[in-house]
Amino acid sequence: MDLQRFYAGACFDAYRYLGGHMEAEGGVFRTFAPSAAGVSLLAEWEDWQERPMERVLDGNFWEARSPGAVPGQRYKYRIWKRDGSFLDHCDPYGFWMEKRPHTASVLCGPEQDYIFSDQAWMAARTTCQDRPLHIYEVHAGSWKKPGPGPEDWYDWDQLGELLLPYVQELGCNYIEFLPLSEHPSDASWGYQNTGFFSPTSRYGSPRQLKAFVDRCHQEGVGVLLDFVPVHFAVDDYALWQYDGTALYEYPHSDVGVSEWGSCNFMHSRGEVRSFLQSAAQYWLEEFHFDGLRMDAVSRLIYWQGDPARGENQNGLAFLRGMNLGLKALHPTAILAAEDSTAWPGVTAPAQEGGLGFDYKWDIGWMHDTLTYFQSPPHQRPGKYHQLTFSMDYFYNERYLLPLSHDEGVHGKATIAQKMYGEYEGKFPQARALYLYMMAHPGKKLNFMGFELAQLREWDERRQQDWELLRYPVHDGFAHFIQTLNHLYLESPALWQQDYSREGFRWLACEPGPACLYAWERRGGGQRLVCLVCLGDAPAAGTLQIPGAKGLTCLLSTEEARFGGKESALPQEQLPQAGAFPVALAPNSGQLWLVEEGSCSQ
Repeated sequence: MDLQRFYAGACFDAYRYLGGHMEAEGGVFRTFAPSAAGVSLLAEWEDWQERPMERVLDGNFWEARSPGAVPGQRYKYRIWKRDGSFLDHCDPYGFWMEKRPHTASVLCGPEQDYIFSDQAWMAARTTCQDRPLHIYEVHAGSWKKPGPGPEDWYDWDQLGELLLPYVQELGCNYIEFLPLSEHPSDASWGYQNTGFFSPTSRYGSPRQLKAFVDRCHQEGVGVLLDFVPVHFAVDDYALWQYDGTALYEYPHSDVGVSEWGSCNFMHSRGEVRSFLQSAAQYWLEEFHFDGLRMDAVSRLIYWQGDPARGENQNGLAFLRGMNLGLKALHPTAILAAEDSTAWPGVTAPAQEGGLGFDYKWDIGWMHDTLTYFQSPPHQRPGKYHQLTFSMDYFYNERYLLPLSHDEGVHGKATIAQKMYGEYEGKFPQARALYLYMMAHPGKKLNFMGFELAQLREWDERRQQDWELLRYPVHDGFAHFIQTLNHLYLESPALWQQDYSREGFRWLACEPGPACLYAWERRGGGQRLVCLVCLGDAPAAGTLQIPGAKGLTCLLSTEEARFGGKESALPQEQLPQAGAFPVALAPNSGQLWLVEEGSCSQ
């Protein structure tokens, strides 16, 4: 291992040296613990007897060789502190762990190797800036469950049989998993990590996960992973006080403890940056994930995520360095930032002072949109700007529109439940919401279960409410979402020019009782017009669509097959001198294909 790069925070492959590895002569185990008084290997195949490890390289690393090492069996490191006490730890660079509540690392051997067959996918892969990108966000343990118990989980082989064809039928082209690195608490959803290189044992082996990703690629579905570079779990068997000192974390609580009670990584240390960068590279390289969603980026931009405390220059430098390195290794991998700040340049090139992400979550759009739909229709004219404001800043970054897991937990209510009014009145509004979202510029992300119009908040202990499909109103809603998703994938106007001003134009957006919003999208030689009426009065009149020779309705949220009141789609329209007659019921929307005449503009 290149020590200079490791200490400088420029290493992206530290896992190839550190951790437990099978070699021709047996197992070799290495760990970084500069302040430890001593380190021993404890292994299942050696009856958990201490095997002293030796200092190697510059003396900050420890190594032990075990000729009798058995892949698939457990091991730990006993870290002796300078006060004579010790604590047993899992391997920070371990590639697998036993199922919680047990805490040992598991030695991987040749049986966990995997030969991918996704060469065609990897060669054609892009960051999707001029392609459709609709992400289905999934918590692997609660999408579907084989039984009612909280520990009833499908493994990766079974999820390949169930989840992959479902996503294809649903009309999403990427899956994004909540963090899959090992974590002790189910309730953390993977955001409180103990094994940054260890796929959680809940759903099977590392090899099974690789095979799942490979299968998705061969079926034309991308796979993204939520990655947590900000903080780690405080469990004392993991990274906390690993060598008897604050090796990975800050020693001071004012910046060292996150709002979630976890330990913040000390990004000023090169060893920490190399650890995190190597973990990010590990998932992209060894598992062929198509990209990473970086969690809580605001905490790296500002100290504790608070602009009043000033910029976190160490965090900013880490993000730039990590993204530059990952892009050099994986140019077509998607790097997305979950960031709620107004810091400029999150998606600007790192070489030019930006952070180098491909996309930034538009959390402002999410909050404005949901606040609007929670409002009574008669109040919406006064809040008209909440659905238009996003386009005032949209071209400052490459935004992705998220309606994520965070919006359906902890008393926030599900997306469908957020809609104003009583039960039956929520469905037309939700259909209009999703049409607005899919026709708005920017890539899309929706959390699992959105397609069912779930009314119960997500709980990681149970599966999604699939029984809702027995009810016609929910089944109709699911059919609408499926139809809308496929229409999105098939319509270049809705994605090819997401980040070009030529791809979008408002046609109508003035306050009024009907709250009519109308806009057009262009791309790939296609021109579409979207209309939504969200007030307490129907929208009627004419709309000027310059250059339109004719219009064909592709989708109406009020079709009877979706649970609406229209027996058929509105008929094709032939505008007179560009004037298009508008007729929409309250809380409804339509998508029209424009046939352009010779005066097109």
